[in-house]
Amino acid sequence: QVQLAESGGGLVQAGDSLRLSCAASGFTFSSHRMGWFRQAPGKEREFVAAIDRSASITYYADSVKGRFTISRDNAKNTVALQMDSLKPEDTAVYYCAASSVVTWLDYRKPYRWNHWGQGTQVTVSS
Repeated sequence: QVQLAESGGGLVQAGDSLRLSCAASGFTFSSHRMGWFRQAPGKEREFVAAIDRSASITYYADSVKGRFTISRDNAKNTVALQMDSLKPEDTAVYYCAASSVVTWLDYRKPYRWNHWGQGTQVTVSS
């Protein structure tokens, strides 16, 4: 079955970096767009970053642009999120997502992503 397993979360201080990884299995990874979302306590799940099947196109939320970088390795079925210059407002559970149907018109909408990981906690202290 489809599995997305996130890793790399943790507790860091403001200004530090973290690298999240997501290992995918059970589907044709190279035919899916991949994304990262996050959800803070009491808030809705929000889009963070997305990457096209061939890694030629990437999109970022304005709040993370210039600080976060999404990448993928189709040979290893993995997608990563490099997070630099972390801020306390980046604190959230981060989810890896995959979709074979999402388009670049609706990629910010969680319901358009049909596979999700369990999430990994990122906590940034001030």
